[in-house]
Amino acid sequence: MTADSTPALVRNADADPEGPAPAGPSAARGPRARDTRAYLQYVASRIGGAIVSLFAVLVTSFFLFRLLPSDPVKQMTGGRRVSAEQLQSLRHQFGLDLPLWKQFTSYVGDALTGDFGTSYQFHAPVIDKIIEALPATLLLTGTAYVLYTALGIWLGTRTAWRNGSTSDRFHTAFALTLYSVPSFWLGLLLIIVFSVGVGPIPGMFPTGGMESGGESGFGYVLDVAHHLILPVITLVAVGYAQTLLVMRSSLLDEMGSDYLTTARAKGLRDDVVRRKHAVPNAMLPTFTLMFVNLGHVVAGQILVETVFSWPGLGGLFYQALSVPDLPLVQGLFFVFATAVILANTLADVLYPLLDPRVGR
Repeated sequence: MTADSTPALVRNADADPEGPAPAGPSAARGPRARDTRAYLQYVASRIGGAIVSLFAVLVTSFFLFRLLPSDPVKQMTGGRRVSAEQLQSLRHQFGLDLPLWKQFTSYVGDALTGDFGTSYQFHAPVIDKIIEALPATLLLTGTAYVLYTALGIWLGTRTAWRNGSTSDRFHTAFALTLYSVPSFWLGLLLIIVFSVGVGPIPGMFPTGGMESGGESGFGYVLDVAHHLILPVITLVAVGYAQTLLVMRSSLLDEMGSDYLTTARAKGLRDDVVRRKHAVPNAMLPTFTLMFVNLGHVVAGQILVETVFSWPGLGGLFYQALSVPDLPLVQGLFFVFATAVILANTLADVLYPLLDPRVGR
């Protein structure tokens, strides 16, 4: 073998390719210092890009929802007969009679201090409503995230390593089917079958909500867990399918590499070759996907939460959009986008630590 084709994650760095580090005061300007400086520049560029993206989201969240045809003031009156003077008074109360540029500058200035205004329909600060609904979303999406990430990586590794087997064909076809199914449709199907009941299958789970009420202590925990099962299954079914397909594809790309042949030639067992050599390199695309999905943990799942009447951020966004409650919609949209942007930025920052080739 004329060249070492082993990837950076599994290569033994016994010798510095740039030679021994210089001694004395100039040592700080050696390869290690240059690598650190390059990494810090890389991190700074990613953070700068995230700041620009956040400002773009702030601008978009203001103008996008003002394109909606509904009049929030008329929606707040609930269809009751209201005089033009009363409508004008409400518009003045919520600042909707100001020029658009004044509304925008006021919104940006307040948003930078964490003030997203007052909700039209709840008459409460938007940030308070977000904080109130956040735990329910984290419970639902966080539980699903842990389950479908672990299941997808494990099954993706198994199916790729046994490429072409009956198990591989079954799991791949099943994952492709679930990945193509809309999450809200799958949630409705689960409600019909396991909440309402079909034929011999009785209704075993509640149709929606987070709790039945009247429970306390350990009974309350069991009640919430009972309501949690169907929405979690819905999210896990779609999420695990995506993770499995990405992990399987990445590992298949690694399986023909020379470094795996070398590892086997050294007498290493097949499971050791897979676990310590192939999987760490194949994890890089899956690692990115994990952080993208991590952002969605905070952003919630609007359709799934709406279908199951889950009192989280997704359900709150649907309620706000139906009015439209502009301050609440804008605040939620900014929080959703911020969570995804920060998760992607964190992935970019950590990526060079897994693969030193990134960021150079």
